[in-house]
Amino acid sequence: MRLALAERHLGRVIRAYRCHPYHGRVALPQTVVARWLGITQAQLSRVENGPPLVHLDRLTHWAQLLGIPAGHLWFRLPDQHCWADASLIADGPDRADSEEQPTAHGRRAAVAVSVEEASSQGGGATERRRFNVLAALAGLAASGHTYLLAAPAEVPRTVGMEQVQLASSLVDDLRRADAVAGADLLCDVAIQVHTRLSAWAARASYSREVGDSLQSALADLSIEAAWLAIDAERRSEARPYLNEAIARARIADDPRVEVRALTHLSLLIRESQPGESLHCTEAALRVSAGWATPRLTTLLHLRRAHAYAVLADASGFSREMTKARRELDRGTHEDDQGFVHFVNRQELIGIEGLSYLALDRPERAVQSLRTITDNPSPGHRRNQVYYAVRLSEAAYRQSDVNEAARLALDVLPAVNQISSKRVSRHLAQVRRNLGAPQQATATTRQFVDAYDQSVSV
Repeated sequence: MRLALAERHLGRVIRAYRCHPYHGRVALPQTVVARWLGITQAQLSRVENGPPLVHLDRLTHWAQLLGIPAGHLWFRLPDQHCWADASLIADGPDRADSEEQPTAHGRRAAVAVSVEEASSQGGGATERRRFNVLAALAGLAASGHTYLLAAPAEVPRTVGMEQVQLASSLVDDLRRADAVAGADLLCDVAIQVHTRLSAWAARASYSREVGDSLQSALADLSIEAAWLAIDAERRSEARPYLNEAIARARIADDPRVEVRALTHLSLLIRESQPGESLHCTEAALRVSAGWATPRLTTLLHLRRAHAYAVLADASGFSREMTKARRELDRGTHEDDQGFVHFVNRQELIGIEGLSYLALDRPERAVQSLRTITDNPSPGHRRNQVYYAVRLSEAAYRQSDVNEAARLALDVLPAVNQISSKRVSRHLAQVRRNLGAPQQATATTRQFVDAYDQSVSV
């Protein structure tokens, strides 16, 4: 069991558990353990005897089901407040060159020094941005990944599954940091890490098995970089990463990653190219046929519903919303991928509200979006804030300027905390609308003054 944990191979951990003498002279049957995990006996056999799992969603789910103590894992569980035991974290991309890599303690100290230096420089926007980025990466520092953010270093001679697992865990780290610090602070970080790990794929040596897993992990990292670019309003930078993710997923024959990339691409272009957005979701539905979970299918139909609304196709919008509701009613599934965890009743109603705005039906948009603000989803704060801002926009388009101003004033502090330029852009548009002389009332002036003061700080 200790050897399997040290090898970071959950399949071998499961096999060691099944065959442990505690269970008697006869090992636990694969059929029994497979039923615990919600898979078939044949699938469990492949997990135990094949390459190590690298997808964190499945790793964390199975580790929790089996009750493996967090301190023995090489990845962090969702409810774990700190990263796993530092002794299980590699000191660098190539253990053969470990003497050239700083220790985990040294890396944390280096980050602290960099933060202090950046803060003391003051003044320049670049230095302040660098300080904010480094401060947002306390989690990456704790997990020993900060050497990926340093000045360019030599590419390791060889890459193994340990480095692939590192690349996969970085996606999870970035998602967690994004929830705390916001995309504005992390976009450059994700791009820099992607550049470093892409050099590994291009110049290091590795086996075919490692190569396929590395392509999938890098595709995931490309998707995360694209999402951060979208939320940071750097949309022109996002598409190349999504195109790359699709290519890498196809090289690795990984349809799940390809579908994630297509789903994000449909989001990126749904306003500017709604017809192409529909093609992306159609392709994602085709690729995922036979294995898509209800929540993934729900998300794809919601993407299509909004694209039809942008095309002013009310019947297409209504048809896709009906399909989305039907799929959402089927509930969650243990195979749900991490990126669909935000898909819930509030998200469905939110997309419905945005679609009504696109269809120029602000009264219906207000009705839908107000349902979200009255029944918040605490686990998805950024989406909650986003829909609150769009509710203010809908109220303005309904010619209720005082209600629009009141809603915008209420959500202003939260917008300033989440560091999402995508959200900030919509609130800035509300301020421009309400700041027009013909809209002047005591309530609109109160919001405009508060907004201008918050921007100037």
